[in-house]
Amino acid sequence: MEPFAYTKAADTRAALAAGQRGGRYIAGGTTLVDLMRETVERPTEVVDIAGLPLRDITLTPGGGLRLGALALMADAAADPRVRTTFPVISEALELSASAQLRNMATLGGNIMQRTRCTYFRDVTANCNKRSPGSGCAALQGINRSHAILGTSDQCVATHPSDVAVAFTALDATVRLLGPDGERTVAFGDFLLPPGTTPDREHALRPGELITAIDIPPHPRPLRSGYLKVRDRQSYEFALTSAAVALHIQGGVVRAAKIAAGGVGTVPWRLPAVEQRLIGKRPSGELWAQVAAVAADGARPLEHNAFKVELLKRTVERQLRIVGGTE
Repeated sequence: MEPFAYTKAADTRAALAAGQRGGRYIAGGTTLVDLMRETVERPTEVVDIAGLPLRDITLTPGGGLRLGALALMADAAADPRVRTTFPVISEALELSASAQLRNMATLGGNIMQRTRCTYFRDVTANCNKRSPGSGCAALQGINRSHAILGTSDQCVATHPSDVAVAFTALDATVRLLGPDGERTVAFGDFLLPPGTTPDREHALRPGELITAIDIPPHPRPLRSGYLKVRDRQSYEFALTSAAVALHIQGGVVRAAKIAAGGVGTVPWRLPAVEQRLIGKRPSGELWAQVAAVAADGARPLEHNAFKVELLKRTVERQLRIVGGTE
């Protein structure tokens, strides 16, 4: 770890001022501190925002939800309003990390965490995300855990967040505060696929601060849940995952929101699956039929071709769990 200045922000104005001069925001620190120890991240100033009043969790008119950016993962997962209205969020959070990490990490920090790609975290390896133009060692290296969707010839690293998959499925928006005031960004536009600029991972402008994540109202009744497939049931990142939310009324699927994790360079929305569900009666045959297109467009690598079939099975299984077989 290299020397750095430490600032504790007393309010949002102070935090934004520090962010404008290049300070890196930190709250729980469960990602940034690790990267600093490995010298992957080398900020000259760290700005502690843990004391800012951004922890509230509130219901919004119409049945939506606002989650403060500094709400702890554990608190959000246990909140009865979250568990009742959008269980997919609670389940994604509880499957994300160990209890110790969930008691430290914040929602804003979770969606901003950087990839767990071993080549990104190894400063001796070529990585366009860490050092633009150096190459991507994962393309010809050990790439079993890497992405099959949204990749480019510059980067094939997956985004590691579980709750970001749920936020993507639920059409969340990210509320931001910066020197020019407040703005919102659709969650699907907030995290950026690598393209030709893999080092640009999000839509934040310099000095901006995440203040909240908003979940819009959805038709009721809404069934939702999160399924994570991994090598072990204890703390581990996803090989594949599926966030599913279904509005079933009168024996027919009226609305469907589905996203996948562990397979994309960003949480991956599955509109082709969603569209094939609308107006159909839930059945085991339907779930299998629509899940068959879940991996369309995939570009598997040498060691992760198994994710194509695993993604289809993950989506089908979670559709069965959430939607039943009426």
